[in-house]
Amino acid sequence: MMLMGLLAVAACTSIKAPEPVEGPSPELCAIDSLMWHQPDSALAVLLEYDGNTDGFNGHYAQLLASELLYKNDYEQTNRPELQRAVGYFDSLLMMADTRHASTKTTAFLDARAHYINGVGYYESDSVVEACGEYLKALEVMEGHFEEKEITGHKAKFMVLTYTHLTALYSDQYLHEQAIYFGQLSLPYYQKHDATPWHLAWMFNQIGSHYEIMERFDSSAYYYRKAIDILNDTSYLLYRDIVSHQTMLEYKTGNPFKKTLAQLKRMLFLSQNDNEFLARCATIGEIFYHERQFDSALVYLNQVFRESQNEELKKQDAELLVEILKSQGRDLEILEYAEFLVPFANLNENQGYLKSELADLCIEYKQKKSETLHHDIILKSQKTARMAISLLLIISTVVVALYLVSTKRQRQLKLRQKENERQLETERQTHRMQQSALSGRLKQSNIELKELRKSLESARPKDIQQQEVVGKYSDEAICQYILKVCHDKHNPIKSTVPISAYADIALDYAQKAQLKQAAIRHYGDLFEKIKQQHPSLKEKDFLYCYLCLLGLDNGQIAVLLQHSSSTIWERERRLKKIFGSDDKIVIILHGFMTNYKSSY
Repeated sequence: MMLMGLLAVAACTSIKAPEPVEGPSPELCAIDSLMWHQPDSALAVLLEYDGNTDGFNGHYAQLLASELLYKNDYEQTNRPELQRAVGYFDSLLMMADTRHASTKTTAFLDARAHYINGVGYYESDSVVEACGEYLKALEVMEGHFEEKEITGHKAKFMVLTYTHLTALYSDQYLHEQAIYFGQLSLPYYQKHDATPWHLAWMFNQIGSHYEIMERFDSSAYYYRKAIDILNDTSYLLYRDIVSHQTMLEYKTGNPFKKTLAQLKRMLFLSQNDNEFLARCATIGEIFYHERQFDSALVYLNQVFRESQNEELKKQDAELLVEILKSQGRDLEILEYAEFLVPFANLNENQGYLKSELADLCIEYKQKKSETLHHDIILKSQKTARMAISLLLIISTVVVALYLVSTKRQRQLKLRQKENERQLETERQTHRMQQSALSGRLKQSNIELKELRKSLESARPKDIQQQEVVGKYSDEAICQYILKVCHDKHNPIKSTVPISAYADIALDYAQKAQLKQAAIRHYGDLFEKIKQQHPSLKEKDFLYCYLCLLGLDNGQIAVLLQHSSSTIWERERRLKKIFGSDDKIVIILHGFMTNYKSSY
């Protein structure tokens, strides 16, 4: 019923030559804005839409319907209506005035229509058509927006398009193309402030393809970048990247025993059967390379028997065939060889498909290069025209100045003697003024010293009281926190999941006690910081109270039961608000110093 309702939202009429079109309706714009943050809610609102179902807004509604079906994991059931919308937006864009502001809106909708149409093609295994639509979406964006304009939702859209292209070429084992589009996506990940997880995923993708191409230095570089921004063993992606990095280090000379120990640690941290079998496959491959075939057979056979991942089983079957051949066990090879037959046929059939995809990438690169070259020529011509215009202006000004200068020279000679007399008079007056000013400055310095003494004697009582308060760390709640964080019998380790320390996490009462202790010791320091930085939240101050006890981010994560990445993000947010790269505790001590010196 939900999908039938969506199809009834905006039944498209046949496409005509574009007439003067209305702008997007406020209702659809609101749904569009909501979609980027809450696609489930946006879908529910779209189902209630009863606005204009003809023309521009009818096609706009169909585009939103396709995007929201995809984002909510439904089948794209309005393919014919979407493809008519693609043609409609294309025709609008062809006849649009590129100088008109509405053209930007149409261009973004057209790019999105091509992108989501490509998603529909990909879901139906029409890989070449999907790739063509993704590339068309990029061409529309690059042809209608300057780089500085691609921010916010537009930057996120570029990330989605490049990511789909990276995954598409990756699935077809076209490694150079996957790396190319993956690297193009990276600036846009930064632009729309993507989560560390998503950026780490892309770094891992690029690193994996470099590893397959045996460009190990580049692969190691991207694996390190992925680990640096994620760095939390609770993430499956982090454990995958560590396993990839460990295998890479083995290929570049890391000792077998050290490699095996690290991989078994990842095996121990596995959280489900699929991850466990993936780790077993990697360990089996290591034993294969070490020619310890009996151990390799144990791991590889377990993966082949139990895994549901066809690609993983294929890789293991290939290794099992090689091992059994080397051991002369030809009768046992048959089972694995039969499993590999369909893959051999598939690779043969996909040769033409890969060639088409590679040609599409080459064509896109050529167009991009031609566009860049054209832009450079236009900029050079514009610069040349500006330079010529500037030279003409300068020449005119120089001639005019010369004529004026010649005329004035005669006047200047006549006035020169008079000016010299006036200058001497002014110098004498200035010396007299300086002498008088020097006397007044001496008197002012005496008065300032007396005022400072009076202010020192009149310092507020709350500041004097603050100086006699004992150490902040001597407070009972502070002593408790320091005790559990530095307990030698139960030390806090970064390799242990944070949830294992739930028994020492601070409850609401303890957080309140810590806040009172901080206020009691530091007076209204935090209130003044809040006045200077209104965007600070209560959880930010709680982080500050713990920093003042000398705790690191790992200990704070345990006490608050938040992931390490969340705590590191909070620290970065505070540094951005305070406008400093120093440690938070140093920044806070700076506030204390400034606060005291203001009295």
